[in-house]
Amino acid sequence: MWKIATAGVTALFVTASPLAYAQTAANAATPSAADWNTLTDIRINVVKAALQLTPDQQKYWPPIEDAIRARAKDRQARFAEMEKRVAELREGNPVEVLHDRDTVDFLQRRADALAQRSADLKKLAAAWEPLYKTLTPDQKQRMAFVTLYVLHEVRNAAEERTEDEED
Repeated sequence: MWKIATAGVTALFVTASPLAYAQTAANAATPSAADWNTLTDIRINVVKAALQLTPDQQKYWPPIEDAIRARAKDRQARFAEMEKRVAELREGNPVEVLHDRDTVDFLQRRADALAQRSADLKKLAAAWEPLYKTLTPDQKQRMAFVTLYVLHEVRNAAEERTEDEED
């Protein structure tokens, strides 16, 4: 049982690693739509494999998958918007960019992005609720393991990215 979860999580990170680490500070290109879709498919398959849903539980899965895909699509759009904004800023003179920055506009953009993330997360939580109530203690434990492992790996990737940018 743990072997399936471990294999799934390992597959996720082996496949996702090139996407996460291929970017450098000098060349921070957003992954293609196909890359995002592949990564989303892998994430969905890992969770499904780890949970080993029963036929009765399968009926609760489609709204969860839709919420995961919607959240991934919105994340992709946010990254594309950030890349566009950074490209615009790089084209200008650094002194002028700093002089002409609009802090209020930045705060409003940030608030909008956080509101979208919040809405996506609430939709995901609402989609998970009916299925979560039917999970066995073993399935809940596997779900917690996958969640904690993914969060740990994301944190490590973020820390490495920060270190790379500082270098």
